[in-house]
Amino acid sequence: MALGSKAEACELNAQVLEDFPVELSLEKTLERLKIDERRSRSLGVENIFKTGVSLVHPRAIYATGYVSKHSVDNTEIEDTGFSSRVLAKNLEHIERVFPYVLTIGDSLENTARSSESITAKLVLDAVGDLALGSALEHLQRHISRQYGLETTSHMGPGQLDWPITQQKELFSILGPVKDKIGVTLTESLMMAPRKSISGIIFPTEKTFISCQLCQRNKCPSRKAPFDKELSKKYAYDQAVDGDRTQQL
Repeated sequence: MALGSKAEACELNAQVLEDFPVELSLEKTLERLKIDERRSRSLGVENIFKTGVSLVHPRAIYATGYVSKHSVDNTEIEDTGFSSRVLAKNLEHIERVFPYVLTIGDSLENTARSSESITAKLVLDAVGDLALGSALEHLQRHISRQYGLETTSHMGPGQLDWPITQQKELFSILGPVKDKIGVTLTESLMMAPRKSISGIIFPTEKTFISCQLCQRNKCPSRKAPFDKELSKKYAYDQAVDGDRTQQL
């Protein structure tokens, strides 16, 4: 989709954040891995954790965008259309939103890939997931402070009924994402580096988490329990669930 004048304006106001602080703890890493302290000591997890922390280099790009059109299952932001009933419901009474792409870089995943230790691979992967979540929380707090927002939520392509194929549209309104923070889209529309996430941050009265509409109970990345009543409110059909390639 070619950039229109509004999308170009959105690109021009894009902001980049680099090497901002992320909150990581050995305790949360062990909890995610379901490893107790005794087992952790025998496996040398703490040293691997410290190495992982040193390899996290968060970068984010975000912009201020405005909803230009809205229907039951489609939302246009800066004249770029996004097809999702859930997203449309979330943005039903909202004018200003914040498209973003965020990454922790490729140093950690490269180290994990080259390691011959399964333990190291698992620990580094867990550190990466936790770092990405913490970085997203930092970005939301930053946007809240900058624009005087009390509560924000987020949603991205590949979550629920929002097709992963719309990564292209999201990237298009942010401009040269690769040049700014080093994130590219593969042919299958996955992001590289792998520990990256994209989406739209938007103001809400009550926090929305995609997991609340998903019935996959065994998902290791679940952030909130399934909410049957909320699912009815959104008229969300689990049968049209997206690829869930983004979990945060």
